[in-house]
Amino acid sequence: MALSRVCWARTALWGSGAAPGPYVSRRLQLVRCGLARGGLRSSKLHLSPKADVKSLLSYVVTKTKVINGKYHRFLSRHFPRFYVLYTAFMKGFQMLWADAKKARRIKANMWKHNIKFHQLSYREMEHLRQFRRDITKCLFLGVISVPPFANYLVFLLMYLFPRQLLIHHFWTPKQQIDFLDIYHALRKQSHPEILCYLEKMIPLISDVGLRWHMTELCTKIQRGTHPAIHDILALRECFTNHPLGMNQLHAFQMKALSRAMLLTPYLPSLLLRLRLKSHTTVIHQLDKALVKLGIAQLTAQEVKSACYLRGLNSTHVAEERCRTWLGEWLQISCSLKEAELSLLLHNVVLLSTNYIGTRR
Repeated sequence: MALSRVCWARTALWGSGAAPGPYVSRRLQLVRCGLARGGLRSSKLHLSPKADVKSLLSYVVTKTKVINGKYHRFLSRHFPRFYVLYTAFMKGFQMLWADAKKARRIKANMWKHNIKFHQLSYREMEHLRQFRRDITKCLFLGVISVPPFANYLVFLLMYLFPRQLLIHHFWTPKQQIDFLDIYHALRKQSHPEILCYLEKMIPLISDVGLRWHMTELCTKIQRGTHPAIHDILALRECFTNHPLGMNQLHAFQMKALSRAMLLTPYLPSLLLRLRLKSHTTVIHQLDKALVKLGIAQLTAQEVKSACYLRGLNSTHVAEERCRTWLGEWLQISCSLKEAELSLLLHNVVLLSTNYIGTRR
């Protein structure tokens, strides 16, 4: 509009051949000034501070990394032992946070698509199982930290008793090996009690052939021989009902089996039975999912973790031997029905006691 007015004024002046009067000249100056200011204002509106903010953020991040690197070098030079613990804690928090986000995604997917736990893939099932155990231990630390100034005492206890109070994310590589050896030594102490209980139950087995098979199996294990798969599966009827079914186990046998599964034995008999059933059912479901996936698809660390969960001290066994042992376990597990899960529970002892490389 302003440009059209200027052009009309100029045309009128040129057409008349007369010089513009003072009023017209003033009007033209105001129009030109307004156009110039409008151009400047529009150019200012197109300028954005985003570039400046990005450059500032990149500068802050760069400086933070430099300062953090200097701090790490200072700790590693002057406080090497503390630096090892510091790095383990920082990596532990990062791994725990990543595990929490992954567990949340899996849970959200289960709720969205109405998927049950046993319908998940092997890795998703194993992740949720391990995360539940880890978060239970963390919640215990959170509860005892609630009283005023108790958090300082908790940090001291975490430093003094890392195996009992910290989850595996916060262990150093050396601690991981040492602590797994300690845990296996604790569960191995229950093996003689479990085998002794099986021997005492032999006279209560009604079938003569099953009594003979049970006697042979106990004799083989006590002599240090690793049992064959058919030796164990031949006794599946004994572990269905009386005397070795899940509902017929005595309290002291359930306590010994709980220690063999790294579960607390300090619970009433009813809770011990329910927990052993639940734990064995989860392992059975994991075994079925693992068969679908295939042992060959597992990494070396996944194979060793799977073997350790099922009773084998895999920290000192070669990867190939771990894969062989896990294959034997899966053959037994996938041959059992839900009513025969007591045999799978005892298999933690029967299959792992004399395996090559585990007698330390």
